[in-house]
Amino acid sequence: MKGLTQSGILIIVLAFAATVSADETVVQMNLINERGIGKAIGMIALSDTTTGLKLTPALSGLTPGFHGFHVHERPDCGPGVKDGKIQAGIAAGEHYDPAGTGKHEGPAGKGHLGDLPYLTVGQDGKASTVLLAPRLKLSDIKGRSFMIHAGEDNYKDEPAPLGGGGGRVACGVIK
Repeated sequence: MKGLTQSGILIIVLAFAATVSADETVVQMNLINERGIGKAIGMIALSDTTTGLKLTPALSGLTPGFHGFHVHERPDCGPGVKDGKIQAGIAAGEHYDPAGTGKHEGPAGKGHLGDLPYLTVGQDGKASTVLLAPRLKLSDIKGRSFMIHAGEDNYKDEPAPLGGGGGRVACGVIK
């Protein structure tokens, strides 16, 4: 390595370390509203493990608390018409449910495969807690989208449909 300085070696090592492995996918997440896709709020790194799909969020600018978090059917974060009015993220479709269960039972239940663990957002508006989706693999969700809802999800269809998570506030297409 003639002519390569220590700082040059360090740059090469850091560049190599920063690359995403072939076994990992990174999904950019953006705020959404009834007018369309807004500003970027971070990313979610995905990788397969022996115990399921590992999701590592690096998000900011969200409301503190628990948020419903799901895989939706289509790779589209745009608005659409539902119940006669334009709403955020409707183009993503419904929760990913390839078996047609029609049930909302959470990430370990036998309902929608798109049910993910709660996304926890700290008082600083950031989400970084690693999540595990035990029934999913990366290959299951490519070509779909992630959706973050305004409120908490109870993984039931009572008292409100689809866990009562409320409106769609952030979305990212899984490529």
